Amino acid sequence: MIKTIIALMLFATLPVLAQDQKPAPTLKSILLAQLRSTHNKAEWFVPAHTAVEGLTADQASWTDGKGNHSVGQVANHLIFWNRRELAKFKGEPEAKHSGNNDETFNSFDTKKWNETVKDLDQVMTDWEQAVESADDAKLKDWYSDIAHIGTHNAYHIGQIVFVRKEQGSWNPEKGVK
Repeated sequence: MIKTIIALMLFATLPVLAQDQKPAPTLKSILLAQLRSTHNKAEWFVPAHTAVEGLTADQASWTDGKGNHSVGQVANHLIFWNRRELAKFKGEPEAKHSGNNDETFNSFDTKKWNETVKDLDQVMTDWEQAVESADDAKLKDWYSDIAHIGTHNAYHIGQIVFVRKEQGSWNPEKGVK
């Protein structure tokens, strides 16, 4: 009798246990999580959306005078490389590039800061949409490149936060104290 009761109790808990299990992650879900965490979903680090939020054009053009890039320059660099790699991913022509990476930083224009912020958000959104609509075969061919794009974005977003901290324009309540 006790064995029957124990068996019934265990059997009754199976549906509850099954509900708590998450489906196994897919390549697509992992890549999307990485892209979103550098775009607008705060997790382990500050995403780009938060990193540039509330910054004025003058603040975006500030440098420390030691040869380091401004927030605006770093944002331009991210836009350039994300757009270029996204065009390749979609089979579209790439933006022309001389091979001099400095050019991707140095084209920042303070008059276009608001447009730069929108462009950064848009290219990151475009990447998420492209990965979302890609089939598994395409993602298997591109997974390493997409993962490196996420890493590249995270690295430079860290630079943006660091520059803002040096400048005194960073609010530590946004994620990095």
